[in-house]
Amino acid sequence: MRDRQPEVWEKVPPRNRNFTGREELLGRLRHKANTVTAVVPQPQALQGLGGVGKTHLAVEYAWRYRSHYDLVWWIPSDQRVLVPSALAAMAPHLGLPPASATGVEEAADAVRRALESGEPYRKWLLIFDNAEEPGQIEEFIPRGPGHVLITSRNPHWENHFETLQVDVFDREESLEFLRKRLHRDIPAKDSSVLADRLGDLPLALEQAGALQYETGMAIDEYIEQLDRQTRNLLSANRAPGYPMSMTAAWRVSVSLLEDRLPEAIKVLRCCAFFGPEPIPRDVFRRGNQVLLREDGPGASQLAAVLSDPIMLSKTLGELRRFALARIDPETRTIQVHRLVQALLRDDLPEEERAKARHEVHLLLAGAAPASPETTGKWSEFNELVAHIIPSGLAECTDPRVREFALNSVRYLYQAGSYQPALGFVDEFIGRWTAADGPRHKDVLVARVHRGNILRGLGRYTEDYESTGKTLREMRDALGPEHPETLWAAAGYGGSLRARGEFLPARELDEETLAAHERLFGRENPMTLRALHNFALDYALTSDYARSRDLHRDAYRGQSNVREGVSENAFLLSLNGLARSVRLSGDYKEACDLGDEAYEYGLQRLSPDHPTTLHAARDLSIARRRAGNLAEALELARETHVRLKRILGDGHPDTMAAAINVSNTLRTAGETDEAFMIAEGTVRRYPEVFGEEHPFTHACRINLAILYRLRGDADRARTIDEAALERLAAQLSRRHHYSLTCAVNLATDLATLGEPARAREIGEETLERLRKVFGPDHHLTLICTSNLILDLRAVGADEEADLLHSDTRRRFDPPGGSATDPPDLVAVYEGRRVDCDFDPPPI
Repeated sequence: MRDRQPEVWEKVPPRNRNFTGREELLGRLRHKANTVTAVVPQPQALQGLGGVGKTHLAVEYAWRYRSHYDLVWWIPSDQRVLVPSALAAMAPHLGLPPASATGVEEAADAVRRALESGEPYRKWLLIFDNAEEPGQIEEFIPRGPGHVLITSRNPHWENHFETLQVDVFDREESLEFLRKRLHRDIPAKDSSVLADRLGDLPLALEQAGALQYETGMAIDEYIEQLDRQTRNLLSANRAPGYPMSMTAAWRVSVSLLEDRLPEAIKVLRCCAFFGPEPIPRDVFRRGNQVLLREDGPGASQLAAVLSDPIMLSKTLGELRRFALARIDPETRTIQVHRLVQALLRDDLPEEERAKARHEVHLLLAGAAPASPETTGKWSEFNELVAHIIPSGLAECTDPRVREFALNSVRYLYQAGSYQPALGFVDEFIGRWTAADGPRHKDVLVARVHRGNILRGLGRYTEDYESTGKTLREMRDALGPEHPETLWAAAGYGGSLRARGEFLPARELDEETLAAHERLFGRENPMTLRALHNFALDYALTSDYARSRDLHRDAYRGQSNVREGVSENAFLLSLNGLARSVRLSGDYKEACDLGDEAYEYGLQRLSPDHPTTLHAARDLSIARRRAGNLAEALELARETHVRLKRILGDGHPDTMAAAINVSNTLRTAGETDEAFMIAEGTVRRYPEVFGEEHPFTHACRINLAILYRLRGDADRARTIDEAALERLAAQLSRRHHYSLTCAVNLATDLATLGEPARAREIGEETLERLRKVFGPDHHLTLICTSNLILDLRAVGADEEADLLHSDTRRRFDPPGGSATDPPDLVAVYEGRRVDCDFDPPPI
């Protein structure tokens, strides 16, 4: 066991070679294994501030007992936005899809469930470092066979989990630590005086020991410096609320380092305005190009240091030696203790603080990737996002910084982190509105982002109202054909589709597409995405031939464009084409295209990427229509389970997948299970889409079929009559959904012994179907086949024979196999055919 190493060891900081004492605390932590333990300061100690060694205790525990675990993972936790991404990064190690495929929040939730289940690891250790507010991260903490440590300055964790209270060193621990840190024996009396002056605070002892070791300064000389700094601090009232011992020790280190290498202090002060999480060293390399371009009296003095790799390396080495920063060569990061950061900030006049803060904003903006939609760059965004809130970036008015802020929001919701994205964008909107007014371009663009996030969360009503208002204001402020206005218009088209206003959406998207073509050309990726939206509109307004042509044009265009088309956008077009082919009635071709789309998603995105799951659901529907019921049901169930795990029961995508499972079960003869699923799912539609949304009424058609098959044709008739009335009022009697409902209503009437009324509705519906879809469309032929039965029931055999002959000629004859289309088999066997509804993407 002693030589055994964890299979997974991630982001645990290097071991402190000077770690001293704490044996009782380590033993108590080990005794609490398989529990959640919060490591907090001793009550009233240091007013709850840092520096007592909580994090170092957790680091030592991880290193000392690593052989007892299969997985050890370190999770920075002082900001909620950091926690999901840190957890989500664990997904591939647990055999789960990566966050780039499922979204960060969903991947984090999957990781939590896997840890709780003990698969594939039962012996795991998670360390949530600097988790200040229990309410922000408690949802992410797994309960299961493993062990969780939480370090926090907040003693109120005791109201949630067991706590282990950490105080400053006892005197013997302080003396032992100083012996280790100074690498020499020193008189106990002298070291005891020093420990007393520093309040036995581990962080202050570390600073003092590092400085004395690096400079050879004697203890009495250091104490003299410490007394001088303490007097200065008291007279200047510096750093109120901080331990004076820590403040004085820090001032001694900074003063001597400033004399030794002034450049090091410039870098250290810069680091003080980042967050307390690790700072990627590449931020200085990439972001410094922005600082170098600054000129005039406000030009940055920091830029010269950062642009010289030799000087920067020397500077960082000095900071490490004086224990003012932790430099990790493996992760290429720099980290400054939050207490040191606070002291550095407090030590600067306000004007210098503002300048240093702005330099950090420019570094972050300059280091950011160009596109937040490129999945390969998400890890770089994630490293930067951790510093947005601590740096006060929302207050910056620089256009470059605001562009980075908005790109960070876009990265978050593209990655599936909708709630953190909403928190950031609300902060930006509030700050920017106060600074520049509600109609400033940056505010309006941020509001467009907010609408996209709301749609991702399924908050359709709020999105519809806010995005519509934003679009109107953008047209007034920026002009109707400004690129940002067109982007807002495309978003509002999605809002209208989600609202069920299909014709207004089509009209808006037609205008938007025309503007894109004028401004950017037909082959521009933005134009092709607008074309995809327009194709969606035609499918929702029952013009499947036109939708098919538009999707084909978008797919071909994206195939020809070499740059600017993401894999996600390409799959959306390919799958949109497959769906429009299915809705046109060509099920075999739809299966072929659907197979290609689904395989592309599996290979280029992942099994759990939302667009891959859209392709999976559409392929399952195509297989059902074509008669491959076993494969259709297997894929339908699998897709529903994935969506339920990722998005939850109440998300529109999960609900649509549940409808597909129910329809496939019903087609396969499993009526009871189909009814149970449909009843629960249909009940959710008014909650998500609204009572009058077309999807709400159309999904009730499926439930009506099941009521009739279970022997309650009266209930089915009532449902279908109400649905037909509402669908006709909203969409017209010529819409696919209304026509589908009318076909089923005729079957309800026939089942209830009203063949004459069934014939009347059937004939009216057939006439409309021939005009809308033509005589050869699948729904037209189903309506004809059912009408034949009603004609015979009222004695119109001659008319029925003519229709029967024509219908058989238009249907391909069945081959007598288990994979024949069920509707075709029913027609040849003289049975009625039911028409169901599968909600399409919007």
